[in-house]
Amino acid sequence: MKVIPAIDIMDNKVVRLVKGDPKNKTVYSSDPIGMAKKWEKAGADMLHVVDLDATLGMGSNLQIIKKIAESVSIPIEAAGGLRTKEIIEDTLQFSSKVVLGTIAFKNKKVLEEVSQKFGEERIVISADQMNGKIVISGWKESTGIELIEGIENFVRLGYSQFLITTVERDGTLHGPDLDSLQKSCNIKNTSVIASGGISNLQDIVNVKKCGAVGVILGKALYDGKISIEEVKTLA
Repeated sequence: MKVIPAIDIMDNKVVRLVKGDPKNKTVYSSDPIGMAKKWEKAGADMLHVVDLDATLGMGSNLQIIKKIAESVSIPIEAAGGLRTKEIIEDTLQFSSKVVLGTIAFKNKKVLEEVSQKFGEERIVISADQMNGKIVISGWKESTGIELIEGIENFVRLGYSQFLITTVERDGTLHGPDLDSLQKSCNIKNTSVIASGGISNLQDIVNVKKCGAVGVILGKALYDGKISIEEVKTLA
């Protein structure tokens, strides 16, 4: 199981939000590149770099994400606000993978074109759920699609990599949504990354038991409740 620290960027700073609410944020650093190097040195397998400004339609941190990719030797997956073909293709020039949510559900044609050009193995479908339904557009819009149904639809289209986040757990330290995670991992031909709610090392053990191929570390890591070194021994 890959250990993947999150670097969420807003206004050039590394922050963590609670349940995706920009009004409920904690600033951890004004040096995203330094933070990326710190997590790489600690043994991270990959970095999950999120452009929160782009997600919320408030700007772009794409150049900072590019600098992060150039500053570390481990792979990065870029996420947040990747909603046009041009931006996705630009991002894939420097990131190993892109995490696509809104555009994956709203514009299958662009998704297909990008996949054909770069390969489906570089696309991670973001399945963020709230009250059992997949949400998009910075978690502000419900698709009305059930989580499992949504994943199965993309599997039929040939996609296998999914990032599962339960919004109600994200940034809360209340533990991951193991029920949804287990059901997602049970779907044939899926590789699932777990995100949201990790609070301690037992959560890591539980996530691994579900069959996740990776785990995103956020608030628990930044608050010092867990370390990458400890998580690596379990992963």
